Amino acid sequence: MSAPYYMPAEWEKHERCWMAWPCREEVWPDIAKVRSSYAGVAHAIREFEQVTMLVPPQLKASALNELGSDIEIIEMPIDDSWARDSGPTFVVDGQGGLKGVCYTFNAWGEKYQPYDQDALMARRILQTIGVDCISSPLVAEGGGMCSDGEGTVLTTDTCFPNKNRNPDWRQVDIDAELGRTVGAEKVIWLPGDPDDDETDGHVDGLATFIRPGVVLLESTSEQCGHRADFYRKAREVMESQRDARGRTFELISLPEATDVEARGDRFCRSYVNFYYANGAIIAPAYGIKMDDEVKERLQSIFPERVIRLVAVNHIAEGGGGIHCITQQQPARCLRRPLLRQIT
Repeated sequence: MSAPYYMPAEWEKHERCWMAWPCREEVWPDIAKVRSSYAGVAHAIREFEQVTMLVPPQLKASALNELGSDIEIIEMPIDDSWARDSGPTFVVDGQGGLKGVCYTFNAWGEKYQPYDQDALMARRILQTIGVDCISSPLVAEGGGMCSDGEGTVLTTDTCFPNKNRNPDWRQVDIDAELGRTVGAEKVIWLPGDPDDDETDGHVDGLATFIRPGVVLLESTSEQCGHRADFYRKAREVMESQRDARGRTFELISLPEATDVEARGDRFCRSYVNFYYANGAIIAPAYGIKMDDEVKERLQSIFPERVIRLVAVNHIAEGGGGIHCITQQQPARCLRRPLLRQIT
């Protein structure tokens, strides 16, 4: 029998944020601008918690020039720069003990080569900080799941069950593995974004928990068409579900950045793709009028938090946003009775 663990909600206290320096040049039209954008995100988060950046040894000097002395740099061989997906998914026990789940990583269904260094990233991070690893044969990425910290996990039906990841796994098998690894008692399967060919529909571009029983759901201003259909179906699924504690969901909408000029087929328009820092929300800005509306909306949703918007247009060209390039490490002092024991 394994020790009991749960995946804390992202709004719970963090010890630090992990990021990985952009290094796969073929992903980005202008990688220099992307690196400056990553530095902007890192510095915004650093106002509220420690940030540790993984940097390939050959790029350390240039990264230090962008990051300065307030961002911790750890030299590590890496292939790409999406720490949410190739980093560990942290879990804690009722006494505050920390472990990291190391899912199998295959670069979003073999979309990029090589990925052998990123497949080792989670274990290497855990070795660096002296934290044990919970190994999983499930091919999965952190951006493909979201936890309320009380046993409910959101994911999508186009990502982990995809034939490019887990062709022989049924949804019930994935449910069981998420139960074993992150304490999921209830897994809610949302539709995946049909336009997301990069991650095959990660949930972190669609929905996030605000608190248990309350979900922030991306929406569109379009009244008809496939985007409107997609968001309507996602809402219908959430309206038909209860969480692991039996609550119906309160749903709050946040628009996607419809008016931003897309730069390439991968461009990420999601405002929901933000990062919970200690006492703050670090959210995307696209340089459009809607940025101000979204900031006001986020401030009304999170009145106790500082709202920081950071330009992400260059990052979005790679198919993701702020949440995709960050991974929170929970504070080791988190303690509370477990809701159930995971076996």
